[in-house]
Amino acid sequence: MINFSILLSSSEVSGPGGLFDIDATLPLVAIQFILLTVILNTILYSPISKLMQERAEYITINDTETAKLQEENAKLSRAYEQKLESVREQAELELRESQKTYDEIFTLELESSQKYIDNFLDTVLTELSDEKDVILNDLDKIVQSLCLDIETRLSI
Repeated sequence: MINFSILLSSSEVSGPGGLFDIDATLPLVAIQFILLTVILNTILYSPISKLMQERAEYITINDTETAKLQEENAKLSRAYEQKLESVREQAELELRESQKTYDEIFTLELESSQKYIDNFLDTVLTELSDEKDVILNDLDKIVQSLCLDIETRLSI
């Protein structure tokens, strides 16, 4: 504490050069401040601000290009969807037409096969009927011959 009081008592200034002493140092400090400001501005701040401005321009250019590409992408997507829908409809229509054609062909083939089978069955039935008649006639002859043979044996 004693040292502090001695320091305070010895720090009293007598005469000029108090707290605000305006002499040659103030203009020198002002010139140094201005000189440092100019040097920092030319060396450090202007390249950084130029770089930031170029980057901002780059970002805005890329944003506009991105917006254009997104718009073009949306247009192409819509066109693709419309074309895809029309192709789907056309494919469904072709599928229905081909199915209808194949159904008609199947029906015609079925009718043709049915007629062939009917004709074949008629032919087979006619042949079987003819063979039956022939067999029955032969059988009738055989039965009559056996009857005669039996009669002749019984008459003996």
